[in-house]
Amino acid sequence: MAYTLGFLLDFANIPDEQISYQVEQMKLGDISVSYVRGLLDTVSALGGDAATLANQFNLSDAKLSQPEGRISIPRFMRLGYSAIEQTGRADLGLEMGKRVKIPFLGLTGFLAMTAKDIEAACKVIAHYERLSSTNCRGQSSFYIEQGKGVASFYSISPYNEYNLFVVDSVLSSQHKIIEWLCGQSGAIERVEVEFEKPDYFEAYEANFQCPVLFGQARNALIIKSSALSWPLLQHDRNAFLNLQSICEERLAQATKDRSLSEKVMDEISPLLEGQTPSIEQVADSIGMPPWTLRRKLHDHGTSFQVLLNDTRKSLAESYMKDTDLAIGEIAYLLGFSSPTAFQRAFKRWTELSPGIFRKSFREKV
Repeated sequence: MAYTLGFLLDFANIPDEQISYQVEQMKLGDISVSYVRGLLDTVSALGGDAATLANQFNLSDAKLSQPEGRISIPRFMRLGYSAIEQTGRADLGLEMGKRVKIPFLGLTGFLAMTAKDIEAACKVIAHYERLSSTNCRGQSSFYIEQGKGVASFYSISPYNEYNLFVVDSVLSSQHKIIEWLCGQSGAIERVEVEFEKPDYFEAYEANFQCPVLFGQARNALIIKSSALSWPLLQHDRNAFLNLQSICEERLAQATKDRSLSEKVMDEISPLLEGQTPSIEQVADSIGMPPWTLRRKLHDHGTSFQVLLNDTRKSLAESYMKDTDLAIGEIAYLLGFSSPTAFQRAFKRWTELSPGIFRKSFREKV
């Protein structure tokens, strides 16, 4: 498959005013509709009824064709769960990864395609992830460890039947993309998976063709030292520099459009798990002294404590509406000392207990 520079730039230079940013209001995060199309294509390939699923989740052709369309991550997880139920394939995420295409990653995919080698492509995919998805729990990363490459996907624990396929699809997709970019297999030394070995564990080694370790401290592809410098088939220095400039502009615009309060809340979210983050931690993540952040927030009519509470409240409501997580699990994810402390805070925010809030919401939908 070959893409001309002209095609890539035509794709990249869609005027901002023509791009639809109708992102669903969901604090847990959102994902490009390209991944939804990939999931539905996989369902069809496995003999399922993709049209029925799309209709069930109100995913019209118009929505799935939006250049910058997104859907919420909880909705994507429910879609995946329904697809697994319909096809009877618990390994659907792995199958989805096998069918990934560069356009699923949008501009980021095309930029990675024109990079020099595997290491450069992996850096691109991690660095520009925000252009195709966001998640309050964190973001992917790529780094060198003991001479080997580590393409790591952040934790989305606690794991359940709704989210295993997400990790499967991300790891499988990146594995497939690496093979496609360099035109050969064998770059991956091993795969590390955070959750415990599932019932369909045999499908992993058949898919990755290398050892797969479960119950690990991270979700990651470990890339052989020798493979990091493997050249890419579509490398083009001029195309890479042109596309990199466009991606940087888009990323800068996405960052610029967020207020200081939104940036602080974005930094608070992944730090909540099992702890109450401090202003020092968040200020360090943003890159400014704590006293400067405190002053700037005061000038904007707010404070770190207010934003911490607002973040917890928004996430708590999202978890109660869109997941089946237990009260204790949500309390831990939001950094509360105990389920009781979380329940008291939730009732103060909504005037309802978490259980009644969840029940009343689901009776309405």
